[in-house]
Amino acid sequence: MREFSLPALYEVPADGNLTDIVRRNAAQHPDVAVIARKVGGSWQDVTATAFLAEVHTAAKGLIAAGVQPGDRVGLMSRTRYEWTLLDFAIWSAGAVTVPVYETSSSEQVQWILGDSGATACIVETDAHTTAVESVRDGLPALKHVWQIEGGALDELSRLGQDVTDETIEERSSIARADDPATIVYTSGTTGRPKGCVLTHRSFFAECGNIVERLRPLFRTGECSVLLFLPLAHVFGRLVQIAPMMAPIKLGCVPDIKNLTDELASFRPTLVLGVPRVFEKVYNSARAKAQADGKGKIFDKAADTAIAYSKALDSPSGPSFGLRIKHKAFDKLVYSKLRAVLGGRGEYAISGGAPLGERLGHFFRGIGFTVLEGYGLTESCAATAFNPWDRQKIGTVGQPLPGSVVRIADDGEVLLHGEHLFKEYWNNPGATAEALADGWFHTGDIGTLDEDGYLRITGRKKEIIVTAGGKNVAPAVIEDRIRAHALVAECMVVGDGRPFVGALVTIDEEFLGRWCADHGKPAGSTAASLCEDPDLLAAIQAAIDDGNAAVSKAESVRKFRILSSQFTEESGHLTPSLKLKRNLVVKDYAQEIEAIYAK
Repeated sequence: MREFSLPALYEVPADGNLTDIVRRNAAQHPDVAVIARKVGGSWQDVTATAFLAEVHTAAKGLIAAGVQPGDRVGLMSRTRYEWTLLDFAIWSAGAVTVPVYETSSSEQVQWILGDSGATACIVETDAHTTAVESVRDGLPALKHVWQIEGGALDELSRLGQDVTDETIEERSSIARADDPATIVYTSGTTGRPKGCVLTHRSFFAECGNIVERLRPLFRTGECSVLLFLPLAHVFGRLVQIAPMMAPIKLGCVPDIKNLTDELASFRPTLVLGVPRVFEKVYNSARAKAQADGKGKIFDKAADTAIAYSKALDSPSGPSFGLRIKHKAFDKLVYSKLRAVLGGRGEYAISGGAPLGERLGHFFRGIGFTVLEGYGLTESCAATAFNPWDRQKIGTVGQPLPGSVVRIADDGEVLLHGEHLFKEYWNNPGATAEALADGWFHTGDIGTLDEDGYLRITGRKKEIIVTAGGKNVAPAVIEDRIRAHALVAECMVVGDGRPFVGALVTIDEEFLGRWCADHGKPAGSTAASLCEDPDLLAAIQAAIDDGNAAVSKAESVRKFRILSSQFTEESGHLTPSLKLKRNLVVKDYAQEIEAIYAK
């Protein structure tokens, strides 16, 4: 057993709640732009004073509609300015926010709103309204449904006209640190989602300590963050609340479809995202270079960036020759890549899934350091992260200040700290199991080094045991294979089998470029090319690269290219894009058998 902790850098207010943030900002930084909204294609700053006024206006409407302290209010929308506004308005009414993924089915909506006992729900679109109304008969507690694109904010403003400022001040002060702030339903890979109760204390401990540990990245009046993650995911809430606490300017966009344009227009100093975002930046840049006949130059530049980053960790540092090459490629390649990321930032934070060492070294080598972290819904997002001044690429960093990370005798990562969730809503059995002995049992396997840096090596429940008795943690090789531009998803199989195999899905966006470069018919799909020798060879190269990271017994011997994608709609991915392995094994049993056919 091994454990590591760091002292807290932020003291959680004993009698405070998250509404204190917006009230304090208005008092101490009245004219500072704390958030920006997209209006007619351009960004419009909103000062701390103006934001507080809008929050209170919406909160008054909720109070007038009958929302009581402690009531649960559903919020189903893409990431946008109004999401953040309404989150703080719900808290200002003394209520609890229940996020719902905007992609959720009617059945999922019914479960989340029903299990939480939501008395009101705010949705974004007509489609969301339809999803809620279609199951409303099964939601007896639900009294109100408002639609953002149907004038919800105007309606709440009208409703709350007679609610006094004294009432809103009283309501805003009702919740205490240990009261629920939100119930986040985990997008479980098995069974129904569990409602994870995160308190105001959880977010204060989480965001306060992150801001203080990474203070150079959160300088008021200088720094800014672009939020494009779903706010139904706890990582998105971290990206929303931490900038407000600093405070630094926050911008919100609904997704990553036009991310390059959004980064160029907002020009954030800090980017927080999931590995897939950084993988796409790399793969898109490489594909563009190849299309322009500069693929070899890009690859040499990438190799130089990686070598330069690795040399930074050596006692002697980069050699003179390497520094010269690096400087030359900075003008040719790296500066252009930094411009794609907005042009102002030097740091990013990555979480939600492993980043991969090669990608980490690449980005640090081009002058855009990606600090990797690790967390779960139950830990209010990050429970470990790399400090800006002492990064160890390949690890997920040191524990959140004020918390403890312990490695149990069986290798499981255990957590303790103020940032942890309070309970699973309406599920005392699951709560007792997860919080046994006062420690949260993550289900992840990991190691701690002598400096307290955590490395995640797999999931306890995902460990594959081959027929030969070899234990295989699939995440290591899957993440390496998934880094290839052609690979959308990879799932390793082999439980009880003689060797390890893999199911691979193709990135359809990149496939078009690959087909053009390799003389394949325009409009070709993964289904039409799954037996194509050139495509098989390309995927084999990705497999070979993944195999280089593991032992021979853990390496993938055979693979199958699937004709369809793993998607949330198909039921094979959770809303946070985690594989539902049991369903993949069931639905692709024939393809798995083909791997092992003699």
